[in-house]
Amino acid sequence: MGKGLQQTESLQGRHLTGIELHRKFANLVNCAISLEFLSMAAVTYLEAIRQGIWEEMERDPAVFCIGEDIGIYGGAFKVTEGLIDRFGPERVVDTPISEMAIVNASFGAALTGMRPVAEFQFMDFISCAFNQINNMLAKAHFRWGAPVPVVLRGPSGGGVHGGPFHSQNPETYFAHTPGLKVICPASAYDAKGLIKSAIRDNNPVLFFEHKFLYRRIKEELPTGDYTVPIGKARTVREGRDVSVITYAAMVYVALEAAEILAKEGIELEVVDLRTVLPLDREAIRQTVEKTNRVIVLHEDTKTGGIAGEVAAIINEECFDSLDAPIVRIASADSPVPFSPPLEEAFLPKVADVVREARRLRRY
Repeated sequence: MGKGLQQTESLQGRHLTGIELHRKFANLVNCAISLEFLSMAAVTYLEAIRQGIWEEMERDPAVFCIGEDIGIYGGAFKVTEGLIDRFGPERVVDTPISEMAIVNASFGAALTGMRPVAEFQFMDFISCAFNQINNMLAKAHFRWGAPVPVVLRGPSGGGVHGGPFHSQNPETYFAHTPGLKVICPASAYDAKGLIKSAIRDNNPVLFFEHKFLYRRIKEELPTGDYTVPIGKARTVREGRDVSVITYAAMVYVALEAAEILAKEGIELEVVDLRTVLPLDREAIRQTVEKTNRVIVLHEDTKTGGIAGEVAAIINEECFDSLDAPIVRIASADSPVPFSPPLEEAFLPKVADVVREARRLRRY
């Protein structure tokens, strides 16, 4: 499987014509030029993920992609577009519409030394493979020391009027499971660096890509190889008055609120968790000790969301640093509405952060 197109052609037992060789060489040159250009220009969140996967497939022949319509079609959101042309159908494997089968195949491949990167068309349907993820992938190393280098990635999140089956944020279901790592990047830089770290990790990693950010977020990326460490938060904006601890698309809600509040003399500190399992407890403690007032913001529904765990960490480890109650801002405890006005009411908003920050500052 790791030999890609070369193995396929040798099995066919035919010789390439001069024209075919020319086309294959031209494709390779075009791919190299495209990657070089993209590394210099502003790169979208989506393209950053593709670059990360592409580079890891070039670096390690054990890495391969598997999922529904990821080959010729290029994936539902085109994250894997072009990969099959470069690496061939043996390393970009189309599957039936079965999340259970995708995870089972990935698990088996990982146990033989491969490093599968599995795509779910929508992370809402990751629940179809809940048993395989929680009882097989997450426990294999604990039970007999086997590494399970599997990445399960795909789009999550709302704001795109996708309705209750294509807009969910199911990350917290898995943040409760020891043996997994759960990543929710907010920026193009982090998306690329973290997908590379996830592929290199010997543990099963769930990689949630917020679909609202796919083509809305752009930034220039370093030209060389880099990774972002799993389990390390980043301070996106320094502030002194109120901390907003958040992740994924809500980082931008927090930043927009911060711009409004700055005009009133209230400085928000915005901390992007990046990873919800493991949580960066030290980063949480440091921001609480700095501002003494905390908002925990996420798009997932409120009850049982990761904000409750963050609040518990603060209560246990730095309660004496608080000058006001911890505030949670999250989506309503409801399925995600399809109606655009209802979805807007359902999701956390800039106005919610502004209101609560003002209240905490007065407390």
